[in-house]
Amino acid sequence: MSRWAVILAGGVGSRFWPLSTPARPKQLLPLVTDSPMLAETARRLVPAVKADRTLVITNASLADAVARLLPHFPRTNIIAEPRSAGTAPALAWAAAEIMRRDPEGTMLCVHADWAIGDEPGFRAALTLAADEAEKHHALLTVGVVPTRADPGFGYIRVGAKVDAASRVEKFLEKPDRATAERLVKEGCLWNSGIFVWRATDFLEEIRAKCPEVAPALPLAARGELKAFFEQCKPISVDNGVLERSDRVMVVPGDFGWDDVGTWDALHRVRARDAAGNAAAGDVHLVASKDNVVHADGHTVVLYGVEGLVVTAREGLTLVTTREKAAELKTLLDALPASVRDQE
Repeated sequence: MSRWAVILAGGVGSRFWPLSTPARPKQLLPLVTDSPMLAETARRLVPAVKADRTLVITNASLADAVARLLPHFPRTNIIAEPRSAGTAPALAWAAAEIMRRDPEGTMLCVHADWAIGDEPGFRAALTLAADEAEKHHALLTVGVVPTRADPGFGYIRVGAKVDAASRVEKFLEKPDRATAERLVKEGCLWNSGIFVWRATDFLEEIRAKCPEVAPALPLAARGELKAFFEQCKPISVDNGVLERSDRVMVVPGDFGWDDVGTWDALHRVRARDAAGNAAAGDVHLVASKDNVVHADGHTVVLYGVEGLVVTAREGLTLVTTREKAAELKTLLDALPASVRDQE
């Protein structure tokens, strides 16, 4: 079996305002390391899947920026969605694209905005999932072993063991904190969004289970990108396929995965100083602890404060608390467009 990678790199990442903008969303920003998150994602995949077998699915408005960021990728491997329709259409198109080039291809599907602490462990989990997907003609997901009861993630209830994988008993939406604590105690896994399957098996399940996308598959088979996305109804792969299928299996993974969803998440995944500050750029901290600071072309000085998020870029500075950092949508809705939409 031959293996392909699919990187989902759409979205605007508004929770990283003011650094992220529609033209420069979080996957194109150096949030965790000195490299943009998409570049890091591509780099960590290379030992498992080469660039010529990696597809990047992104917004049409970002395709040129992605191509500049990944100059070693064939331009035909950067797929520009004419409109955002969710992960089910995006992955269906990727499966059809792979089938046109390689009818026996297996897809390793990841997002461009994750932090991974143990890269060899990450690749080993992908390989195990691919082995099981090919053996059982199943749709595999990698469920991350939780390190805490986090209400910000979805969960997977694990069912009967089958070889190195297990049946998925149920996908569980983001719970409240008490429920998250119970799910972790019960041995549930985080729903990471890492998916592995043979392209042909996934398309079979689209046809059987996902009427929002299935009627458009002949367009995908013919390579008619714009017509395909226009015909699809927006839906996630979780809701449109995985929650409806009886072919879904899971393997556990424990490799320092984090869905970097808010400024506060950077406190978990960035290197921190002795006082617990996670800083990037020209930042000076005196008598300050447990802050997240990002200085983009500016000098930022903090004195005698703790638990803050401070991010500065040309013309804009945001100061909030780590606790409030997850509520940026509320802030953005309250701001005038002249401030909110600055590029």
